[in-house]
Amino acid sequence: MTRVAAVDCGTNSIRLLVADVDPATGQLVDLDRRMTIVRLGQGVDKTGRLAPEALERTFAACRDYAAIIKELGAERLRFVATSASRDASNRDDFVRGVLDILGVEPEVVTGDEEAELSFTGATRELTGRDDLATPYLVVDIGGGSTEFVVGDDAVRAGRSVNIGCVRMTERHLVRDGKVTDPPTPDQITAMRADIEAALDLAEETVPLREARTLVGLAGSVTTVSAIAQNLPAYDTEAIHHSRVSYDRVREITESLLRSTHAERAAIPSMHPGRVDVIGAGALVLLSIMERVGASEVVVSEHDILDGIAFKAAEEAEAGT
Repeated sequence: MTRVAAVDCGTNSIRLLVADVDPATGQLVDLDRRMTIVRLGQGVDKTGRLAPEALERTFAACRDYAAIIKELGAERLRFVATSASRDASNRDDFVRGVLDILGVEPEVVTGDEEAELSFTGATRELTGRDDLATPYLVVDIGGGSTEFVVGDDAVRAGRSVNIGCVRMTERHLVRDGKVTDPPTPDQITAMRADIEAALDLAEETVPLREARTLVGLAGSVTTVSAIAQNLPAYDTEAIHHSRVSYDRVREITESLLRSTHAERAAIPSMHPGRVDVIGAGALVLLSIMERVGASEVVVSEHDILDGIAFKAAEEAEAGT
């Protein structure tokens, strides 16, 4: 097995995985997996630039991760940056900072590359299960964008569209610099219309309705699962490969969009960094389920981060 480190830097969070990986068998053994909410995409949708304070939060997390990677002795590090850094005019500042701290340049991947990495990470261990029909539709609901990938043993089609929990919150639920608490019916209607337009765009290239199993990734989906199970705290093992029905997703989404900041923060499994954006993220999930006619979503804790680790191990073994 090859020991690798994978970093996924998104719009809302930056995550680290250090693992021993065997690409041939699909085996991946976690040594350290962690997440830090940094809000790198703070204000990007409005200004087109990464804010100085957002960059510093991200660099602070990178310094912490560098110490862990060194301690565990990873042979290969791959750092992938997604939606926020694709969109920013000053992304060179971000690239230089990461290079200085971690010694590698972040790969600012395209939406299509992001989709393929998410699919690989989410489905590598699902292949061959009799209880899950193919093709899969993998949806990765991030902070700035959502990736859609349809495939079985391999990707058939993928598309990234700009509907993420942070982007939707900033675009529709912020007034005078503050998140409306709770959002108004008009705000929810406008956000839903934006999501539906993005789904129309995704459906131009990805056959969403052909999917037989919906697999949901990332913090909005895993948090909905934790709420659905009434978990007393966030529990990765209980969440991974859990199934949440459409009716339960609808109930939770409606409840979150009616609730105040204090009520959402009091949910035992809620990460503090998701309190303001979880309502938008849940609405994206609900809208997708309605579009594809999914009766349930299979929730995966393995996602783009695992896909990055598999790719890093394959490259290390190939000597590239």
